[in-house]
Amino acid sequence: SIKMDLLHSNGVLIIQHLQRDYRAYQDFLNFMSHVGDPRNIFSIYFPLWFQLNQVVGTKMIWVAVIGDWFNLIFKWILFGHRPYWWVQETMIYPNQSSPCLEQFPITCETGPGSPSGHAMGSSCIWYVMVTAALSYTVRWKEKSAITLHRLIWSFLWSIFWIIQISVCVSRVFIATHFPHQVILGVFAGILVAEAFEHTPAIQTASLRLYMKTNLFLFIFALGFYLVLKLLDIDLLWSVPKAKKWCANPDWINIDTTPFAGLVRNLGALFGLGLGINSEMFVTSCKGKNSCKISFRILCIAASLATLQLYNFVKIPTHTEYLFYILSFCKSAAMPLTVVALVPYCVHSLMRTTEKKVN
Repeated sequence: SIKMDLLHSNGVLIIQHLQRDYRAYQDFLNFMSHVGDPRNIFSIYFPLWFQLNQVVGTKMIWVAVIGDWFNLIFKWILFGHRPYWWVQETMIYPNQSSPCLEQFPITCETGPGSPSGHAMGSSCIWYVMVTAALSYTVRWKEKSAITLHRLIWSFLWSIFWIIQISVCVSRVFIATHFPHQVILGVFAGILVAEAFEHTPAIQTASLRLYMKTNLFLFIFALGFYLVLKLLDIDLLWSVPKAKKWCANPDWINIDTTPFAGLVRNLGALFGLGLGINSEMFVTSCKGKNSCKISFRILCIAASLATLQLYNFVKIPTHTEYLFYILSFCKSAAMPLTVVALVPYCVHSLMRTTEKKVN
């Protein structure tokens, strides 16, 4: 449509402006793309928060998984193009004078472009973190420390917006998103996070509820995909475009296909459910050691270190089904490690040292 063409071509002008005038900030912008990567939620933010506050940690995984699932469904409904292939295929530029957009190793995402998953994941997680941090300062309101409360409130929300804007600019700079797609992502993420502020039920969810949720999310997404396939609408239409127009075939990553994200999220939610409903979790995180600061710090350090090791586990990508199964297992292992395995080991260690001392 003419309106979308106008929106896209104006977006291209913004991308060109960023690539031309903000070249000096390339490293910072690439770094911000990594900060916004939804995968960091499971390997960095979650292990930190879960030991500090289990309620926030649990909410974080739910928000990340449900948010990313909505992102997938929206992407399938909205059929958003990505700038790096749109400029090559559109007919609005006269006689082959399509603008030149530079590509980077992280440009060639293969899913549809709208709304931005990085912007959505980043805004929903930082929203959870900021509101959690502020809930600690609410008590100061009564104790006449209202100025301090306001200062912290302004400071944290400023940080929130600085990070969101940086992530958005970085996604536009590398020509993987149009500006309207990142803006849509940020607000969609905030909506999802806000919805979870009002669902205390997830804190006491049984393993059965985790399984049911997983099954529902999987069947809904797969059903949606198959129904549209029957109607002759291919929801993986963006993958061939990405392969065709990516400047370097090595930059195409199966990790960015729509189903890869879905499998990763379902794995994470399943792992969290297993961990929270395990004996290991009850013994360690609900035991007498759990109140000790030393226990928490050890758990955070050990979790972060162990999760970095998971990065070295490279999943073979040549068979797609095998990739999905292994990806599910790897994703499930991460929260399971943080919630049950690491705390249990730390707990056992502390018990043995206590016995030796006595």
